[in-house]
Amino acid sequence: MENQDLESLRIDREEELDTPDKKWKKFLIFLVIVTLATVTLFLLHRIGIVGGRPKVVVATVSRIYPSELFSSFHASGYVVAQRKAALSSKITGRLAYLAVEEGSRVKKGDIIAILEKDDLEAAVQKAQADLKTARAKLKFDLAEKKDAEKEYRRFSKLLKKDVVSQSAFDSAEARYHKALAAVRADRSRIEASRAALEEAKVALDYAYIRAPFDGIVLRKFADIGEAVAPFGSATNAKAAVVTLADIHSLMVEADVAESNILSVKKNQPCEIQLDAIPDKRFPGSVHVIVPTADRAKATITVKVKFLEFDSRIMPEMSARVNFLSRQLTPDESRPLLAIPSEALLKGAPAPTVFKVVKGRLRKARIKTGEAIKGYVEITEGLDPGDRVVVNPGKNLKDGQRVQIAEF
Repeated sequence: MENQDLESLRIDREEELDTPDKKWKKFLIFLVIVTLATVTLFLLHRIGIVGGRPKVVVATVSRIYPSELFSSFHASGYVVAQRKAALSSKITGRLAYLAVEEGSRVKKGDIIAILEKDDLEAAVQKAQADLKTARAKLKFDLAEKKDAEKEYRRFSKLLKKDVVSQSAFDSAEARYHKALAAVRADRSRIEASRAALEEAKVALDYAYIRAPFDGIVLRKFADIGEAVAPFGSATNAKAAVVTLADIHSLMVEADVAESNILSVKKNQPCEIQLDAIPDKRFPGSVHVIVPTADRAKATITVKVKFLEFDSRIMPEMSARVNFLSRQLTPDESRPLLAIPSEALLKGAPAPTVFKVVKGRLRKARIKTGEAIKGYVEITEGLDPGDRVVVNPGKNLKDGQRVQIAEF
């Protein structure tokens, strides 16, 4: 027991003999550990895992038009039909059939609506029957004329031979002239019946309301069962059935500021953009400058016609007109894939950009074409919809996580 107690009171001389070399080694190990930890934290911070992600401004790869290089100025307006018609009937009647609604496209001569026409069809049938009767009467009177003519000629010869009396000859002569008069009357009656038939057919045709030109229905004013009349002269009758616009007469009526009007001239080339059809630009030209100004807006209306027809264009669509300084070539009319020129990495041996893919940077080498007003054409390496970093700094690295701010 005493030996154990004495052993516990024994001094460990090895702890006291800790040499300077051992202390230096421990310091080096500690320094290496701190350095590795610092470098690791720094790298994690740089790639966005620790300490937050750097924010970058990105732009979407999209298609632009070279026509912007030759743009004098822009003006806004609306598509307006230069030829419109309110279709109505020439007779009063009740609407029995309606073939269109708002937005329907029709061809010239297409039936828009039909009025009740039973009485008009009956009138046509009666006129046809009267014409048949007149023709049958003519056939009968022609046969009578032929017989009367033979008798008249025979009695003329017999009279010269004193075989028949004068009174018998006079009767034959009178019968012949009567037959001639009946034939002439029948022919006149046939002409009158034919005219009456044409009149009945025209009246029947008035029951059909047809499109006077190719167009699109803008508004519908009457429905089946309602009464329609010329100019709405009848009480409670509709004056027009539909309003039709000629789709081939569509033009953009643009409001041009007075300060820009001197830059506009007739037949000047233009480019038309429609909000409803954003993927296409339509070639146009100045048709007419309306010789009056709007004092409230200080603008002058300029009508710009479409040089290409597209069935998707409809009246009252909003439009933006780009007035050009010269006519575009076919190559200048097609859109180009482009990015802002600030997206190119400065100092790179070949055109390079940073793409943002799922929140990470990816270096991408590209091939470029011509420069267009702060943009550069992309011929290879990027697709529409890709996002690239604008004004990339020197501290950005491939694979780094980033926060995105739109350009």
